[in-house]
Amino acid sequence: MKLDVVKLREDAILPEYQTAGAAGADLHACIDEPIVLQPLERRMIPTGLAMSIPEGYEVQIRARSGMSIKHGITMVNGIGTIDADYRGEVGVLAINLSQEPFTIEPGMRIAQMVVARYEVASWNIVTELDETDRGAGGYGSSGTN
Repeated sequence: MKLDVVKLREDAILPEYQTAGAAGADLHACIDEPIVLQPLERRMIPTGLAMSIPEGYEVQIRARSGMSIKHGITMVNGIGTIDADYRGEVGVLAINLSQEPFTIEPGMRIAQMVVARYEVASWNIVTELDETDRGAGGYGSSGTN
């Protein structure tokens, strides 16, 4: 699949897959100077990129696992969604969950993006649902093993 991408700044770096089997392509910070993200601070980090995503697809923006475990840097909204009809700059909604400031440097790999297919649902109102073994059992009802 090819995505049309506009570099909004000359120094923007295209997403990069680090290995042949990687599902996520790394996104880079497109900033002029370092950003110090204080503990519990939230910031939108620009990538300098806009893209045209085909209808029926989304781009999921996810935290990089190494940054999350080593530095507590993750996504404010868990996983961000870039919709097929959005044409603005892709931003990374970062939060520092650690107790130490973290510096984001220009060009740093700050998140990853995964291209995913989706279905558009329609809603069918019924009077009851089909039965399953779990039924209405809530969180943790299926056990821990």
